[in-house]
Amino acid sequence: MDVSLDLIKTLRSKTGAGIMDCKRSLQEANGDLDKAENILKAAGLSAAIKKSGRVTKEGLVEAYIHSGGRIGVLLELACETDFVARTPEIKQLAHDLAMQVAAMAPIYVGDGDLDPEEPRPPEEVCLLQQTFIKDPNQKVQEIVQEAIAKVGENLRINRFTRFALGE
Repeated sequence: MDVSLDLIKTLRSKTGAGIMDCKRSLQEANGDLDKAENILKAAGLSAAIKKSGRVTKEGLVEAYIHSGGRIGVLLELACETDFVARTPEIKQLAHDLAMQVAAMAPIYVGDGDLDPEEPRPPEEVCLLQQTFIKDPNQKVQEIVQEAIAKVGENLRINRFTRFALGE
């Protein structure tokens, strides 16, 4: 099936995927945008899994102070190269993740860090298992996986600290 340039542009603006990836997924989905988006998400997930073993020695530390100055967060987001760490997408991801920590007060990064004695469910205390505050249809883990697929490098939330007055 031949796919129009407008359709490719629409899918690209929606997903951030490469032009050729958008074209291939639209051809596979016979021009259906929703199906093509699902195909791209599945491809992104498999790409994220393949990259998960790569070493992440670069990255950035994001500082976020919530309005009113009563809550602050420091978050370390690691990636493979300093070039990727300086991209607007990664800076925005780090900012969004720090906002997530400020809003939802997780204790652990992922369920691998979970204390066996923890009585609360992982969806409440593990950052990667939480529902993303900016898109309630996705988990934080899915947002990170999409970013991995988009930038082509492994990304890892190494650690975070949340400060709140009176806690």
